[in-house]
Amino acid sequence: MQGRIIGLKAALCGTALLFLGACVAQYRSHGYVPTEDILSEIVVGVDTRGTVEDVVGVPSTAGVQNESGFYYVESEIRHFAYKAPEVVDRSVLAISFDEAGVVTNIERYGLEDGQVVPLARRITRTNDGDLSFIRKLFGNIGRLSAADLLGDG
Repeated sequence: MQGRIIGLKAALCGTALLFLGACVAQYRSHGYVPTEDILSEIVVGVDTRGTVEDVVGVPSTAGVQNESGFYYVESEIRHFAYKAPEVVDRSVLAISFDEAGVVTNIERYGLEDGQVVPLARRITRTNDGDLSFIRKLFGNIGRLSAADLLGDG
């Protein structure tokens, strides 16, 4: 009997430790922002897009309008239990170029400089509204005629 109680207590303690361990926040980093040592090799007014790619690396994203700049983005995201992941830190390094492709400016931004901006959306929105596949399928049934099915027409 005594052994059974000790076994039950050990099982309860193990279960409690398992649940407490699941409540620990996990942090993950995504992306890359070069260090100041690497950036010290870039000379404003001298280096070009090619030399920046060689020294710093390929950017996370580039400016869409006239290839205006390179952007290196690093985010730290906290995952905690059942809660949605939360961005706790984001660093953005922006390297700007002129029309000739020569570096004009190097700037750093963080969360304190603005609001969190989603850099990628994984949701594709359509103009169909809330129509499900079944509703679309049944909606097309009334548009068919016997001539369409027999190939006359």
